[in-house]
Amino acid sequence: MSEHRITGLGVHIVRIPAREVHSHGSGDVSHINSVLLELSTDTGLTGWGEASPWPVFTGTVESSAAALHVHLRPHVSGADPVQVEPMMAQAERVLVGHPEAKSALECALLDIAGQIAGLSMAELVGGRQRETIPLSFSVANRDFERDLDCISALWNNGVRLFKLKAGFHEHGFDLMRLEKLRGLYGKGLCLRVDYNQGLPAYDAIRRIRDLEAFHLTFVEQPVKMNEHAALAEITRAVDVPIMADESVFDPNGALYAAAGRIADVFSLKTNKAGGIRRCLEVAAIARAAGIEVYGGCMFETSIAHAAGAHLMGALPGLHLGCEFYMSTYYAEADLADTPFPVKDGLVHVPKGPGLGVRPDPDKLARFRTEILT
Repeated sequence: MSEHRITGLGVHIVRIPAREVHSHGSGDVSHINSVLLELSTDTGLTGWGEASPWPVFTGTVESSAAALHVHLRPHVSGADPVQVEPMMAQAERVLVGHPEAKSALECALLDIAGQIAGLSMAELVGGRQRETIPLSFSVANRDFERDLDCISALWNNGVRLFKLKAGFHEHGFDLMRLEKLRGLYGKGLCLRVDYNQGLPAYDAIRRIRDLEAFHLTFVEQPVKMNEHAALAEITRAVDVPIMADESVFDPNGALYAAAGRIADVFSLKTNKAGGIRRCLEVAAIARAAGIEVYGGCMFETSIAHAAGAHLMGALPGLHLGCEFYMSTYYAEADLADTPFPVKDGLVHVPKGPGLGVRPDPDKLARFRTEILT
């Protein structure tokens, strides 16, 4: 047991406008709506975490805020922040679901534990396997001409991985975009496609086969999250690798998915799985089954991005990059006191003890809609 005790818990609800509306097979998004968790100790330390829900995917801001403020607060107050696993086990016992809230709690605890130990979160959960991860940007504007301008600017900034959101418009629109980008950038551009559950299962194989001529890295979540048999059949039928996102949330889901070989790749997201450590368990199951992993994200600020970067930094194997671009290229403003470390098309794993990223008080006040203490 350590000498530190948690004495304060603040829940900050934030809403940050996006620069552009992003369209997906499961709906449009125009803001980042998140819950930032602030834990403080009687020794003067502060830890931060973020719950970044999406109503069509994991949950809502309101439920995440209530999970932290009402249901988890009594079990956190007075606790030793170093005892991360026992506290997360308690969170599982007292609250079903709500992986985003649990991810925020785990992150804030690891942030404090890292400050106490003088170690980064990546080092706490296994060690720094790498210092940088290639960045993937999601192309998701209904106005493709605007996307072309954005891609050109990002290309000049060193970004080479681009994921096209698909299924929100006609099939011909998706083919046109891929053909245009291959014509402009050739094989120097790494392309992938994400349907966000937007394809009807009966027609998915035909449409995906149409994409194969563009030499995609993967096609992500073509059908609805619970259509596991259809996803497995698609994976067997097409040549392009298939990635499961909404169909694989946590270690239990990963075990089922690996046994049924429903996909070739799993998307790892701290807010989806319930934290970094659960993501590492998903990755271990994937690794044992010969399945690749990828660094996905929700609609996040720098806080959750930093947690995701530490996760990616600690993974034994990572070949497909990550998409922690929201705070740099999507949000109207970055909440962090220093810019989230993206440079030359690479995400740099934050340094320093704990999370290594803090919200700027003035920016937090600007975008905060409510605080629960």
